[in-house]
Amino acid sequence: MRYIIIGAGAVGGTVGGRLAEAGQEVVLVARGAHGAALGERGLRLRVPEGELTHRLPVVDGPAALGTLRADDVLVLAVKTQDGEAALQAWGPAPVAGGGTAAERLPLVCAQNGVESPRLALRRFRHVYGVCVWLPSTHVEPGVVSAAGAPLTGILHLGRYPHGADDTARRIAADLEKARFEAPVVPDVSRWQYAKLLSNLGNALEAVSGPIGDPDAQALFERVRAEGEAVLHAAGIAHVGAEEQRAVRGDKVTLVPLDGVPRGGGSSWQSLSRGAGSIEADYLNGEIALLGRLHGVPTPLNELLQRLANQFARERRAPGSLPVGELIRLADEADSVAR
Repeated sequence: MRYIIIGAGAVGGTVGGRLAEAGQEVVLVARGAHGAALGERGLRLRVPEGELTHRLPVVDGPAALGTLRADDVLVLAVKTQDGEAALQAWGPAPVAGGGTAAERLPLVCAQNGVESPRLALRRFRHVYGVCVWLPSTHVEPGVVSAAGAPLTGILHLGRYPHGADDTARRIAADLEKARFEAPVVPDVSRWQYAKLLSNLGNALEAVSGPIGDPDAQALFERVRAEGEAVLHAAGIAHVGAEEQRAVRGDKVTLVPLDGVPRGGGSSWQSLSRGAGSIEADYLNGEIALLGRLHGVPTPLNELLQRLANQFARERRAPGSLPVGELIRLADEADSVAR
């Protein structure tokens, strides 16, 4: 199979680079300065064993590839806010032997949140969800860092909305040759909702810095508690902390990388790059949506969603709102909701 990585950033670049290292055929899809750097100098993948350079085909869209192959796998790794445009572009792409990508090819959604597979299923027949447990960073054009060892990441995957088939197992086998653990599960949504709860702290980290001190951790616990209450009210199952720990163990331990400063998660990285958009609408905003549908107040997630979007629009530096000020705003929002 040939893997077409739509969005070769932190997650997509790491997955694409590791697959290429394992001997798989890989095409990277990227634009702007990042796409230019990948084309000129190759993908520089910084990992615990050193910096690896992968010179792979780089395109900016399906037209550059022409007719797709029947054995292509599309890996959607753009941020969810950019997903609809990517689906519109790639869905109608012709496939050798007839039909379109949307009709014939597997689409693997390797993103945070739970919305992307739902968007994809409107257009694509064969959609696979992934719970992405992959610490990686992309803030410099052409460069991606992934500090996990001995495994680079753990990627639970399955057919969406449920099920496991031979295609999922073939993709998992390729990933497991590429320094990932890739359990094929019949209930991938349970893992994605569990990851969603963890990702509710992304906006907090983006606007106020690492969740390290006790005050920031306490605020995150309040934000997560809102999320858990909403999922309970909606009757949405998710994997518990004990099951997650049992599966992950110490398989992905962060190793300091030479010349790579410790950064933040995906939302922090979006602000660092001055991307102008952020994924909060599909993380904290997912909890706000479910809260409104099921009558559960979510003032803290709404606050973080609003602040993260404001920071992205104004291209403010990550971590520039003191955590004490954020806690004050959270207390006010909580008080009003009561």
